[in-house]
Amino acid sequence: MLLRLVYRALWWIVAPLAVVRLWWRGRFEPGYRRHIGERFGFYSTPPYTGRPLIWVHAVSVGETRAAQPLIDALLERYPSHGVLLTHMTPTGRATGESLFGDRVVRCYLPYDMVGPIRRFLKHWRPSVGMVMETEVWPNLIFTCREGGVPLVLTNARMSARSFRRAARFGDAAKPVYGGFSRVLAQSDADAERLRMLGASDVDVMGNLKFDMTPPPALLALGARWRERFGDRKVWLAASTRDGEEAQVLQARAMLASASDVGRRSLLVLVPRHPQRFDEVAAMLEKVRLNYVRRSAWSDDDTPLPADVDVVLGDSMGEMAAYFSAVDVAFIGGSLLPLGGQNLIESCAAGTPVVFGPHMFNFTQASENALAAGAARRVSDAGELASTLADLLINDDKRLAMRTAALLFAKQHQGATARTVTALGRWLDTGFVAPQE
Repeated sequence: MLLRLVYRALWWIVAPLAVVRLWWRGRFEPGYRRHIGERFGFYSTPPYTGRPLIWVHAVSVGETRAAQPLIDALLERYPSHGVLLTHMTPTGRATGESLFGDRVVRCYLPYDMVGPIRRFLKHWRPSVGMVMETEVWPNLIFTCREGGVPLVLTNARMSARSFRRAARFGDAAKPVYGGFSRVLAQSDADAERLRMLGASDVDVMGNLKFDMTPPPALLALGARWRERFGDRKVWLAASTRDGEEAQVLQARAMLASASDVGRRSLLVLVPRHPQRFDEVAAMLEKVRLNYVRRSAWSDDDTPLPADVDVVLGDSMGEMAAYFSAVDVAFIGGSLLPLGGQNLIESCAAGTPVVFGPHMFNFTQASENALAAGAARRVSDAGELASTLADLLINDDKRLAMRTAALLFAKQHQGATARTVTALGRWLDTGFVAPQE
Protein backbone atom coordinates (compact mmCIF):
# COMPACT_ATOMS: atom_id res chain seq x y z
CA MET A 1 0.00 0.00 0.00
CA LEU A 2 2.85 2.39 0.84
CA LEU A 3 4.52 1.81 -2.52
CA ARG A 4 1.21 2.44 -4.24
CA LEU A 5 0.81 5.78 -2.44
CA VAL A 6 4.39 6.74 -3.30
CA TYR A 7 3.80 5.80 -6.94
CA ARG A 8 0.66 7.98 -7.06
CA ALA A 9 2.52 10.89 -5.50
CA LEU A 10 5.39 10.59 -7.97
CA TRP A 11 2.99 11.01 -10.85
CA TRP A 12 1.95 14.42 -9.53
CA ILE A 13 5.62 15.40 -9.78
CA VAL A 14 6.18 13.76 -13.16
CA ALA A 15 3.01 15.04 -14.88
CA PRO A 16 4.17 18.64 -15.44
CA LEU A 17 7.50 17.36 -16.74
CA ALA A 18 5.61 15.04 -19.09
CA VAL A 19 3.80 18.00 -20.62
CA VAL A 20 7.12 19.81 -21.10
CA ARG A 21 8.48 16.70 -22.78
CA LEU A 22 5.47 16.54 -25.11
CA TRP A 23 6.04 20.14 -26.12
CA TRP A 24 9.77 19.49 -26.60
CA ARG A 25 9.18 16.43 -28.79
CA GLY A 26 6.63 18.44 -30.72
CA ARG A 27 9.49 20.42 -32.27
CA PHE A 28 10.10 17.47 -34.58
CA GLU A 29 6.75 15.66 -34.36
CA PRO A 30 3.91 18.21 -34.15
CA GLY A 31 1.46 15.46 -33.22
CA TYR A 32 2.83 15.47 -29.67
CA ARG A 33 1.39 18.95 -29.18
CA ARG A 34 -2.12 17.89 -30.13
CA HIS A 35 -4.81 16.35 -27.91
CA ILE A 36 -2.82 17.00 -24.72
CA GLY A 37 -6.04 17.14 -22.71
CA GLU A 38 -6.74 13.50 -23.57
CA ARG A 39 -3.58 12.50 -21.75
CA PHE A 40 -5.30 13.73 -18.57
CA GLY A 41 -8.73 12.24 -19.29
CA PHE A 42 -10.38 15.27 -20.87
CA TYR A 43 -12.15 14.65 -24.18
CA SER A 44 -13.79 17.06 -26.62
CA THR A 45 -16.57 14.60 -27.48
CA PRO A 46 -19.65 13.98 -25.29
CA PRO A 47 -19.54 10.92 -22.99
CA TYR A 48 -19.89 7.73 -25.01
CA THR A 49 -23.42 6.30 -24.99
CA GLY A 50 -23.38 4.13 -28.09
CA ARG A 51 -22.94 0.40 -28.55
CA PRO A 52 -21.04 -1.77 -26.04
CA LEU A 53 -17.42 -0.77 -26.45
CA ILE A 54 -14.33 -2.97 -26.80
CA TRP A 55 -11.22 -1.04 -25.77
CA VAL A 56 -7.81 -1.96 -27.22
CA HIS A 57 -4.67 -0.12 -26.09
CA ALA A 58 -1.78 -0.18 -28.56
CA VAL A 59 1.02 2.16 -27.53
CA SER A 60 2.68 2.91 -30.84
CA VAL A 61 3.14 1.68 -34.40
CA GLY A 62 4.29 -1.88 -33.72
CA GLU A 63 1.54 -2.67 -31.24
CA THR A 64 -1.09 -1.08 -33.50
CA ARG A 65 -0.05 -3.22 -36.44
CA ALA A 66 -0.01 -6.30 -34.23
CA ALA A 67 -3.53 -5.46 -33.08
CA GLN A 68 -4.86 -5.17 -36.63
CA PRO A 69 -5.88 -8.83 -37.15
CA LEU A 70 -7.41 -8.91 -33.67
CA ILE A 71 -9.46 -5.74 -34.20
CA ASP A 72 -10.59 -6.89 -37.65
CA ALA A 73 -11.71 -10.22 -36.15
CA LEU A 74 -13.53 -8.50 -33.26
CA LEU A 75 -15.37 -6.15 -35.63
CA GLU A 76 -16.46 -9.14 -37.71
CA ARG A 77 -17.53 -11.36 -34.81
CA TYR A 78 -19.16 -8.60 -32.74
CA PRO A 79 -20.79 -6.20 -35.22
CA SER A 80 -23.07 -4.90 -32.46
CA HIS A 81 -20.02 -3.60 -30.54
CA GLY A 82 -17.88 -0.56 -31.11
CA VAL A 83 -14.09 -0.48 -30.79
CA LEU A 84 -12.06 2.17 -29.00
CA LEU A 85 -8.36 2.20 -29.93
CA THR A 86 -6.02 4.11 -27.60
CA HIS A 87 -2.38 5.07 -28.12
CA MET A 88 0.46 6.95 -26.48
CA THR A 89 2.32 8.22 -29.57
CA PRO A 90 1.21 10.30 -32.58
CA THR A 91 2.71 7.73 -34.96
CA GLY A 92 0.63 4.98 -33.33
CA ARG A 93 -2.47 7.13 -33.62
CA ALA A 94 -1.74 7.90 -37.28
CA THR A 95 -1.20 4.20 -37.96
CA GLY A 96 -4.55 3.38 -36.33
CA GLU A 97 -6.28 5.96 -38.48
CA SER A 98 -4.63 4.60 -41.62
CA LEU A 99 -5.52 0.98 -40.82
CA PHE A 100 -9.08 1.40 -39.55
CA GLY A 101 -10.39 4.80 -40.61
CA ASP A 102 -13.81 5.46 -39.08
CA ARG A 103 -14.41 1.79 -38.21
CA VAL A 104 -13.04 2.55 -34.73
CA VAL A 105 -12.92 5.56 -32.43
CA ARG A 106 -9.52 6.58 -31.14
CA CYS A 107 -7.90 8.74 -28.49
CA TYR A 108 -4.86 8.87 -26.23
CA LEU A 109 -4.87 6.82 -23.05
CA PRO A 110 -4.28 9.08 -20.03
CA TYR A 111 -1.09 9.00 -18.06
CA ASP A 112 -1.07 6.47 -15.23
CA MET A 113 -2.83 8.74 -12.73
CA VAL A 114 -5.97 7.70 -10.87
CA GLY A 115 -8.05 10.82 -11.62
CA PRO A 116 -7.41 10.88 -15.37
CA ILE A 117 -8.01 7.13 -15.67
CA ARG A 118 -11.30 7.41 -13.80
CA ARG A 119 -12.37 10.19 -16.19
CA PHE A 120 -11.36 8.01 -19.13
CA LEU A 121 -13.40 5.04 -17.89
CA LYS A 122 -16.41 7.22 -17.04
CA HIS A 123 -16.32 8.89 -20.47
CA TRP A 124 -16.01 5.71 -22.57
CA ARG A 125 -17.47 2.95 -20.33
CA PRO A 126 -15.71 0.04 -22.09
CA SER A 127 -17.09 -3.46 -21.70
CA VAL A 128 -13.60 -4.92 -21.65
CA GLY A 129 -10.09 -3.52 -22.02
CA MET A 130 -7.13 -5.11 -23.73
CA VAL A 131 -3.60 -3.76 -23.32
CA MET A 132 -1.05 -5.09 -25.76
CA GLU A 133 2.17 -6.94 -24.97
CA THR A 134 4.05 -5.21 -22.12
CA GLU A 135 1.78 -2.40 -20.91
CA VAL A 136 1.69 -2.96 -17.16
CA TRP A 137 0.61 0.27 -15.44
CA PRO A 138 -0.34 -0.10 -11.75
CA ASN A 139 -2.90 2.71 -11.46
CA LEU A 140 -4.57 1.66 -14.71
CA ILE A 141 -4.86 -1.93 -13.48
CA PHE A 142 -6.13 -1.03 -10.00
CA THR A 143 -8.58 1.59 -11.27
CA CYS A 144 -10.05 -0.76 -13.87
CA ARG A 145 -10.52 -3.43 -11.22
CA GLU A 146 -12.13 -0.96 -8.82
CA GLY A 147 -14.40 0.30 -11.60
CA GLY A 148 -15.48 -3.19 -12.65
CA VAL A 149 -13.81 -3.07 -16.07
CA PRO A 150 -12.15 -6.39 -17.02
CA LEU A 151 -8.59 -5.70 -18.19
CA VAL A 152 -6.77 -8.33 -20.24
CA LEU A 153 -3.04 -8.32 -20.97
CA THR A 154 -3.09 -9.47 -24.58
CA ASN A 155 -0.27 -10.86 -26.76
CA ALA A 156 1.68 -10.64 -23.53
CA ARG A 157 5.42 -11.05 -23.47
CA MET A 158 7.88 -10.98 -20.59
CA SER A 159 11.57 -11.27 -21.43
CA ALA A 160 14.03 -12.70 -18.94
CA ARG A 161 15.54 -9.24 -18.60
CA SER A 162 12.19 -7.58 -17.89
CA PHE A 163 11.32 -10.37 -15.45
CA ARG A 164 14.47 -9.71 -13.43
CA ARG A 165 13.61 -6.02 -13.25
CA ALA A 166 10.02 -6.64 -12.17
CA ALA A 167 11.07 -9.29 -9.64
CA ARG A 168 13.10 -6.67 -7.76
CA PHE A 169 9.82 -5.32 -6.39
CA GLY A 170 9.16 -8.66 -4.69
CA ASP A 171 5.66 -9.15 -3.31
CA ALA A 172 4.70 -5.62 -4.37
CA ALA A 173 4.56 -6.81 -7.99
CA LYS A 174 1.99 -9.52 -7.27
CA PRO A 175 -1.13 -7.36 -6.83
CA VAL A 176 -0.17 -5.45 -9.99
CA TYR A 177 0.15 -8.49 -12.25
CA GLY A 178 -2.60 -10.25 -10.34
CA GLY A 179 -4.89 -7.31 -11.08
CA PHE A 180 -5.37 -8.35 -14.68
CA SER A 181 -8.63 -10.20 -15.27
CA ARG A 182 -6.82 -12.51 -17.65
CA VAL A 183 -3.38 -12.79 -19.29
CA LEU A 184 -3.04 -14.13 -22.84
CA ALA A 185 0.65 -14.87 -23.35
CA GLN A 186 2.66 -15.37 -26.51
CA SER A 187 4.67 -18.38 -25.30
CA ASP A 188 5.06 -20.86 -22.45
CA ALA A 189 8.14 -18.99 -21.22
CA ASP A 190 6.25 -15.68 -21.15
CA ALA A 191 3.35 -17.32 -19.33
CA GLU A 192 5.57 -18.86 -16.66
CA ARG A 193 7.38 -15.58 -15.93
CA LEU A 194 4.07 -13.72 -15.68
CA ARG A 195 2.68 -16.36 -13.28
CA MET A 196 5.79 -16.00 -11.10
CA LEU A 197 5.11 -12.26 -10.91
CA GLY A 198 1.58 -12.87 -9.64
CA ALA A 199 -0.58 -13.10 -12.76
CA SER A 200 -3.48 -15.53 -12.57
CA ASP A 201 -5.71 -17.03 -15.25
CA VAL A 202 -2.81 -17.15 -17.71
CA ASP A 203 -3.12 -18.94 -21.05
CA VAL A 204 -0.79 -19.27 -24.05
CA MET A 205 -2.31 -18.00 -27.29
CA GLY A 206 0.71 -17.55 -29.57
CA ASN A 207 1.83 -14.32 -31.20
CA LEU A 208 -0.76 -12.14 -32.94
CA LYS A 209 1.94 -10.76 -35.23
CA PHE A 210 1.99 -14.03 -37.17
CA ASP A 211 -1.59 -13.26 -38.26
CA MET A 212 -0.71 -9.87 -39.72
CA THR A 213 -1.52 -9.73 -43.44
CA PRO A 214 0.57 -7.24 -45.43
CA PRO A 215 -1.75 -4.82 -47.28
CA PRO A 216 -1.84 -5.76 -50.98
CA ALA A 217 -1.19 -2.13 -51.92
CA LEU A 218 2.09 -2.15 -49.97
CA LEU A 219 3.15 -5.47 -51.49
CA ALA A 220 2.46 -4.04 -54.94
CA LEU A 221 4.43 -0.93 -54.04
CA GLY A 222 7.37 -3.05 -52.91
CA ALA A 223 7.26 -5.03 -56.16
CA ARG A 224 7.43 -1.78 -58.15
CA TRP A 225 10.38 -0.63 -56.09
CA ARG A 226 12.17 -3.93 -56.73
CA GLU A 227 11.81 -3.44 -60.47
CA ARG A 228 13.19 0.08 -60.16
CA PHE A 229 16.22 -1.17 -58.22
CA GLY A 230 17.32 -3.18 -61.28
CA ASP A 231 19.26 -6.44 -61.23
CA ARG A 232 21.57 -5.70 -58.32
CA LYS A 233 21.12 -7.31 -54.92
CA VAL A 234 19.30 -5.26 -52.28
CA TRP A 235 19.47 -5.51 -48.48
CA LEU A 236 17.47 -3.73 -45.84
CA ALA A 237 18.47 -2.36 -42.45
CA ALA A 238 15.05 -2.09 -40.80
CA SER A 239 14.16 -0.02 -37.72
CA THR A 240 17.74 0.91 -36.86
CA ARG A 241 18.41 2.79 -33.64
CA ASP A 242 20.84 5.50 -32.61
CA GLY A 243 24.36 4.07 -32.73
CA GLU A 244 23.48 1.24 -35.11
CA GLU A 245 23.62 3.13 -38.40
CA ALA A 246 27.38 3.57 -37.98
CA GLN A 247 27.74 -0.21 -37.66
CA VAL A 248 25.43 -0.81 -40.62
CA LEU A 249 27.53 1.54 -42.77
CA GLN A 250 30.68 -0.19 -41.56
CA ALA A 251 29.20 -3.51 -42.65
CA ARG A 252 28.25 -1.97 -46.00
CA ALA A 253 31.84 -0.83 -46.57
CA MET A 254 33.17 -4.32 -45.79
CA LEU A 255 30.55 -5.89 -48.02
CA ALA A 256 31.48 -3.55 -50.88
CA SER A 257 35.15 -4.52 -50.62
CA ALA A 258 34.43 -8.27 -50.49
CA SER A 259 33.00 -8.87 -53.97
CA ASP A 260 31.54 -7.27 -57.06
CA VAL A 261 28.05 -8.32 -55.91
CA GLY A 262 28.65 -6.57 -52.62
CA ARG A 263 30.03 -3.46 -54.30
CA ARG A 264 26.98 -3.18 -56.55
CA SER A 265 24.48 -4.01 -53.82
CA LEU A 266 21.96 -1.41 -52.67
CA LEU A 267 21.30 -0.65 -49.01
CA VAL A 268 17.80 0.42 -47.96
CA LEU A 269 18.22 2.09 -44.57
CA VAL A 270 15.09 2.74 -42.47
CA PRO A 271 15.63 4.37 -39.03
CA ARG A 272 13.01 3.43 -36.46
CA HIS A 273 12.23 6.96 -35.25
CA PRO A 274 11.18 9.68 -37.71
CA GLN A 275 12.87 12.43 -35.71
CA ARG A 276 16.22 10.85 -36.69
CA PHE A 277 15.71 10.88 -40.47
CA ASP A 278 17.65 14.11 -40.94
CA GLU A 279 20.40 12.95 -38.58
CA VAL A 280 20.93 9.77 -40.59
CA ALA A 281 20.86 11.72 -43.86
CA ALA A 282 23.66 13.92 -42.50
CA MET A 283 25.59 10.77 -41.59
CA LEU A 284 25.31 9.49 -45.17
CA GLU A 285 26.55 12.82 -46.50
CA LYS A 286 29.49 12.77 -44.10
CA VAL A 287 30.72 9.40 -45.40
CA ARG A 288 30.06 10.57 -48.98
CA LEU A 289 27.55 7.96 -50.00
CA ASN A 290 25.14 8.74 -52.80
CA TYR A 291 21.65 8.41 -51.39
CA VAL A 292 18.06 9.23 -52.21
CA ARG A 293 15.32 9.83 -49.67
CA ARG A 294 12.10 7.91 -50.06
CA SER A 295 10.15 11.13 -49.46
CA ALA A 296 11.89 12.76 -52.43
CA TRP A 297 11.53 9.74 -54.70
CA SER A 298 8.75 9.91 -57.25
CA ASP A 299 6.23 7.08 -57.43
CA ASP A 300 6.57 6.58 -61.18
CA ASP A 301 8.48 3.69 -62.76
CA THR A 302 11.76 5.54 -63.30
CA PRO A 303 14.71 3.22 -62.57
CA LEU A 304 16.87 4.09 -59.61
CA PRO A 305 20.18 5.53 -60.87
CA ALA A 306 22.97 2.96 -60.71
CA ASP A 307 25.22 5.30 -58.72
CA VAL A 308 22.83 5.46 -55.76
CA ASP A 309 24.36 3.58 -52.83
CA VAL A 310 21.58 3.97 -50.26
CA VAL A 311 17.84 4.54 -50.21
CA LEU A 312 16.96 6.33 -46.97
CA GLY A 313 13.53 5.11 -45.90
CA ASP A 314 12.14 8.29 -44.37
CA SER A 315 8.49 7.27 -44.63
CA MET A 316 5.99 5.89 -42.16
CA GLY A 317 3.66 2.93 -42.63
CA GLU A 318 5.55 1.37 -45.55
CA MET A 319 7.61 -1.31 -43.79
CA ALA A 320 5.77 -4.12 -45.57
CA ALA A 321 6.78 -2.57 -48.88
CA TYR A 322 10.41 -2.34 -47.78
CA PHE A 323 10.48 -5.99 -46.71
CA SER A 324 8.94 -7.17 -49.97
CA ALA A 325 11.38 -5.13 -52.09
CA VAL A 326 14.66 -6.59 -50.81
CA ASP A 327 16.64 -9.83 -50.87
CA VAL A 328 17.75 -9.89 -47.21
CA ALA A 329 16.64 -7.90 -44.15
CA PHE A 330 18.71 -6.99 -41.11
CA ILE A 331 16.52 -6.30 -38.05
CA GLY A 332 17.55 -3.22 -36.10
CA GLY A 333 17.76 -2.75 -32.36
CA SER A 334 19.74 -5.97 -32.16
CA LEU A 335 23.40 -4.98 -32.61
CA LEU A 336 23.13 -2.86 -29.47
CA PRO A 337 21.45 -4.09 -26.24
CA LEU A 338 18.07 -2.61 -27.17
CA GLY A 339 16.02 -5.80 -27.48
CA GLY A 340 15.55 -5.98 -31.26
CA GLN A 341 12.42 -5.48 -33.34
CA ASN A 342 9.74 -7.66 -34.89
CA LEU A 343 11.12 -10.08 -37.49
CA ILE A 344 7.81 -11.75 -38.32
CA GLU A 345 6.78 -9.20 -40.93
CA SER A 346 9.96 -9.91 -42.88
CA CYS A 347 9.40 -13.67 -42.74
CA ALA A 348 5.79 -13.23 -43.88
CA ALA A 349 7.12 -11.44 -46.95
CA GLY A 350 9.49 -14.35 -47.61
CA THR A 351 12.56 -12.25 -46.90
CA PRO A 352 15.46 -13.94 -45.08
CA VAL A 353 16.33 -12.33 -41.75
CA VAL A 354 19.63 -11.42 -40.13
CA PHE A 355 19.79 -10.02 -36.60
CA GLY A 356 22.34 -9.21 -33.93
CA PRO A 357 22.93 -10.75 -30.49
CA HIS A 358 20.34 -8.65 -28.63
CA MET A 359 16.83 -9.86 -29.45
CA PHE A 360 15.65 -10.27 -25.86
CA ASN A 361 12.31 -8.55 -26.52
CA PHE A 362 11.57 -11.15 -29.19
CA THR A 363 13.38 -14.17 -27.80
CA GLN A 364 10.84 -16.84 -28.70
CA ALA A 365 10.21 -15.62 -32.25
CA SER A 366 13.90 -15.14 -33.00
CA GLU A 367 14.92 -18.55 -31.61
CA ASN A 368 12.11 -20.23 -33.53
CA ALA A 369 13.13 -18.44 -36.73
CA LEU A 370 16.73 -19.62 -36.28
CA ALA A 371 15.58 -23.19 -35.70
CA ALA A 372 13.38 -23.03 -38.81
CA GLY A 373 16.27 -21.85 -40.99
CA ALA A 374 14.55 -18.54 -41.68
CA ALA A 375 17.13 -16.37 -39.90
CA ARG A 376 20.79 -16.01 -39.03
CA ARG A 377 22.32 -14.40 -35.96
CA VAL A 378 25.50 -12.28 -36.12
CA SER A 379 27.64 -10.83 -33.36
CA ASP A 380 28.91 -7.57 -34.86
CA ALA A 381 29.29 -5.46 -38.01
CA GLY A 382 32.02 -7.71 -39.41
CA GLU A 383 29.90 -10.83 -39.10
CA LEU A 384 26.93 -8.93 -40.53
CA ALA A 385 29.02 -8.11 -43.61
CA SER A 386 30.21 -11.70 -44.12
CA THR A 387 26.71 -13.12 -43.64
CA LEU A 388 25.23 -10.65 -46.11
CA ALA A 389 27.96 -11.49 -48.61
CA ASP A 390 27.20 -15.20 -48.26
CA LEU A 391 23.45 -14.73 -48.77
CA LEU A 392 23.63 -12.17 -51.56
CA ILE A 393 26.13 -14.19 -53.57
CA ASN A 394 24.58 -17.65 -53.03
CA ASP A 395 21.14 -17.69 -54.62
CA ASP A 396 20.41 -21.26 -53.48
CA LYS A 397 21.02 -20.44 -49.81
CA ARG A 398 18.90 -17.34 -50.05
CA LEU A 399 16.07 -19.20 -51.76
CA ALA A 400 16.16 -21.92 -49.09
CA MET A 401 15.87 -19.26 -46.38
CA ARG A 402 13.03 -17.58 -48.26
CA THR A 403 11.09 -20.85 -48.35
CA ALA A 404 11.81 -21.46 -44.66
CA ALA A 405 10.70 -17.93 -43.74
CA LEU A 406 7.35 -18.29 -45.49
CA LEU A 407 6.74 -21.69 -43.88
CA PHE A 408 7.79 -20.41 -40.45
CA ALA A 409 5.34 -17.49 -40.66
CA LYS A 410 2.49 -19.72 -41.80
CA GLN A 411 3.00 -22.45 -39.21
CA HIS A 412 2.65 -20.06 -36.27
CA GLN A 413 -0.64 -18.45 -37.28
CA GLY A 414 -3.86 -18.79 -35.30
CA ALA A 415 -3.35 -16.59 -32.22
CA THR A 416 -6.09 -14.19 -33.32
CA ALA A 417 -8.84 -16.81 -33.37
CA ARG A 418 -7.77 -18.19 -29.99
CA THR A 419 -7.68 -14.69 -28.48
CA VAL A 420 -11.14 -13.75 -29.77
CA THR A 421 -12.53 -16.96 -28.30
CA ALA A 422 -10.92 -16.19 -24.95
CA LEU A 423 -12.49 -12.73 -24.88
CA GLY A 424 -15.95 -14.21 -25.38
CA ARG A 425 -16.21 -14.55 -21.59
CA TRP A 426 -17.19 -10.87 -21.52
CA LEU A 427 -18.26 -10.03 -25.05
CA ASP A 428 -20.72 -12.89 -25.63
CA THR A 429 -22.71 -11.81 -22.58
CA GLY A 430 -23.06 -8.17 -23.65
CA PHE A 431 -21.36 -7.06 -20.41
CA VAL A 432 -21.23 -3.27 -19.87
CA ALA A 433 -19.07 -1.71 -17.17
CA PRO A 434 -21.05 -0.08 -14.38
CA GLN A 435 -21.60 3.69 -14.49
CA GLU A 436 -19.86 5.58 -11.70
